[in-house]
Amino acid sequence: MVDPDPRRDGDKPVEEAPTSRVPGTIKVGSIAGSEVLVTPSWFLIAALIAWIMGPQIEVVEPGLGWLRYVAGFVFAIVLYGAVLLHEAAHAVVAKRLGYPVGAIMLHFLGGATAVESEAKRPRDEFWIAVVGPLVSLAVAAAAFGVSFLTPDGLIGLIVTGLWVTNLFVGVLNLVPGLPLDGGRLLKAGVWSATGNINRGNIVAGWAGRVLAVAVLLWPFIQGQVLGNEPDLMDYILAVIIGVFLWSGASAAIMSAKVRLRLPLLVARDLARRTLAVPADLPLAEAVRRAQDAEAGSIVTVTSGGEPIGLVHEGALLATPEDRRPWMATSTVTRRLEDGLTLPADIGGEALIQAISKTPAPEYLLVESDGSIFGVLVTSDVDAAFRAGA
Repeated sequence: MVDPDPRRDGDKPVEEAPTSRVPGTIKVGSIAGSEVLVTPSWFLIAALIAWIMGPQIEVVEPGLGWLRYVAGFVFAIVLYGAVLLHEAAHAVVAKRLGYPVGAIMLHFLGGATAVESEAKRPRDEFWIAVVGPLVSLAVAAAAFGVSFLTPDGLIGLIVTGLWVTNLFVGVLNLVPGLPLDGGRLLKAGVWSATGNINRGNIVAGWAGRVLAVAVLLWPFIQGQVLGNEPDLMDYILAVIIGVFLWSGASAAIMSAKVRLRLPLLVARDLARRTLAVPADLPLAEAVRRAQDAEAGSIVTVTSGGEPIGLVHEGALLATPEDRRPWMATSTVTRRLEDGLTLPADIGGEALIQAISKTPAPEYLLVESDGSIFGVLVTSDVDAAFRAGA
């Protein structure tokens, strides 16, 4: 599976993104410039696979004793080698399309490839997502063909297990629901049809939620469908996989809903009227003038009218009124540093990114000619966003 977030950079080669190593992971190599990391949870699933395979290995290779579990562990390594091919395919295609890729992670439920920026075109989303399941199906087909040439015994069991599991992984990942690769394909289709990536995420996310519910209900109906009663392990796996699918699908839906609201946030519409005053003007007089002008903010300027500071609303309210006549307005201002001046027409994701890059309670908004338009207060942005929720 993959979490593609591709970004194009024209025809220029994309620099490798620095890997942020997850604590506790083990690097086992690299593929196409991406580190391959194994989480501690992988050893749990490998041990579980070895334990499950042990009795079957004993049947085909009697007399191995405790070595049957070693053989089972080897099978787990072979199986996850195929998972690694699945993830490497995502990474290679993403890089061929010009998108930065971080680490490839192998964990309890399979693997994940960190494509570190968002898709710009539906077809890129499609190809990065579809290649993983196609590789799994190709491995299944190859192992199935080889199974006719392998003798009975341990090797035959491993080859058979390899094609069966890869067929399952390939088909499962084509199921149209996030966070599976099939969900990415559905997302790309809806995105292509509607022109809106967020609509694609929402539709694919809800499909993923439906799939999660189906997985949770499966143990209760598998007896009627397959004729065998579920055991404790069936229920445990259903809960683990169902919760994984539900959380991934829900995260995609929430992210898409947030991004649908972002275009409604335009700095010009949220700005407060501002009053420009000299920095040495008594604070009480600055407040009086602002009230007379019905201004919701105050900016200090030089004698030439150049803005130099923003009055911090919190600091102003914390200043006792009896002290304000004796204090210069500059004592409760924040100097206009880089990042505190924004264009009045900035909005959407660009606005959120600017605020996140330079966190502050207030920002000065200016017109294209450099003239002061108003002041944007962060709490007003937050209130507007929540009101649109």
